[in-house]
Amino acid sequence: MAIEKVLPASSLQGSLVLPGDKSISHRYGMLAGLAEGTTRLSNFSTGADPHSTLACMAALGATVENKGTHIEVTGVGGEFQQPDAPLDCGNSGSTMRMLSGLIAPHPHTFTLIGDHSLTLRPMERIRRPLSAMGARMELVDGHAPITIYGGPLAAIDFETPIPSAQVKTAVLFAGLQAQGTTSLSEAIRTRDHSEHALRAFGATLTRENNRLSIAGGQKLHAIDATVPGDLSSAAFFLCAALLFPDSNLILDSLGMNPTRSALLDVVTALGGKVRILNVEETHGEMVGTIQVNAGPSSLRGPLEIRGALTAQLIDELPVLAAIAPYMPSGMIIRDAKELRIKESDRIDLVARNLRAMGATFTEFEDGLEIPGGQTLHGATIDSGSDHRIAMAFAIAALRATSENTIEGAEAAAISFPEFFTHLKTLCKN
Repeated sequence: MAIEKVLPASSLQGSLVLPGDKSISHRYGMLAGLAEGTTRLSNFSTGADPHSTLACMAALGATVENKGTHIEVTGVGGEFQQPDAPLDCGNSGSTMRMLSGLIAPHPHTFTLIGDHSLTLRPMERIRRPLSAMGARMELVDGHAPITIYGGPLAAIDFETPIPSAQVKTAVLFAGLQAQGTTSLSEAIRTRDHSEHALRAFGATLTRENNRLSIAGGQKLHAIDATVPGDLSSAAFFLCAALLFPDSNLILDSLGMNPTRSALLDVVTALGGKVRILNVEETHGEMVGTIQVNAGPSSLRGPLEIRGALTAQLIDELPVLAAIAPYMPSGMIIRDAKELRIKESDRIDLVARNLRAMGATFTEFEDGLEIPGGQTLHGATIDSGSDHRIAMAFAIAALRATSENTIEGAEAAAISFPEFFTHLKTLCKN
């Protein structure tokens, strides 16, 4: 178990180019594996999870080469091969759920496995729509390992029961290869990286209000693309900038997808001054440079994160909760029960580590209510081998009165191996 010592800081200053967006890297990697031709992907995520996706693509017959400056994926031209061994998804729920939809139409038997954490995460949510399309899937009490007996699929009209971009993607990837036109509606709009990625690779799909439609039988073609910087990784440094009145942070080539812009709205509400220095569109994704400084909060009461906003911020909630005690008005997070079935029970781990640092708060089954204006002390932080918990409490440690010890710090490599190096570069002690 790796340990990182994080000292209190006095300021946060500097600029970063963040590793490629994890969500986009997953999708580009999968579609490149299915497509015709060789795709070149620059700034592909350095996190372990998207590389689990690339390993699965190689096992399915694609050729994956790391060229140093970029990743090259030569696809199978629409026909995956029978893998010689189970497809190892590592710690990646994104890989397991989205890949299931991608491979289900192929006439082979696939077994998807993962690490212990992944076997605890719910997979019934993808079996329901894929089974309705005609896929035969076996789970173990609703969890991995998953066995898929692939074959022809038929289009469905599906309403997502929970807001989940991964479930949406599994259905769209299956619908791309099904007979007929698959429609999907979502009551709460989730991140739309899959829609942009499918169009980038040559697919046609339409959206009318909350309903997406994709015709089956479409072919994909290779692209050259640069993956935008990861906004979920940027969240840690954006929150760190809020902790210091003279902070000055510049983030270059950052993904600024509007379906994920809620984070920037929350940072602004908490007192962050966010300036967009430039923005452009690449393969449907907005990419830009932003500058962030701290300022007074505009809130008269605690920041409330509920409903659709909770769904939009689900990955960023741990770090927002970790800095909430320092914010003048505190924070209320509700409708976040999904956090209990991520890589860990994130509500429980956030509560335990806040308590260890001396914070007062109220824990609910679906969230937390955290008063502001608190002073926290150093403590030993239990990451629970969860990358977002390890990084969130490294940020909380910057304003503590004494040193914090992050146990299980190696978990950061799941999504952001460079995190602690960048944090030390930006922090002034």
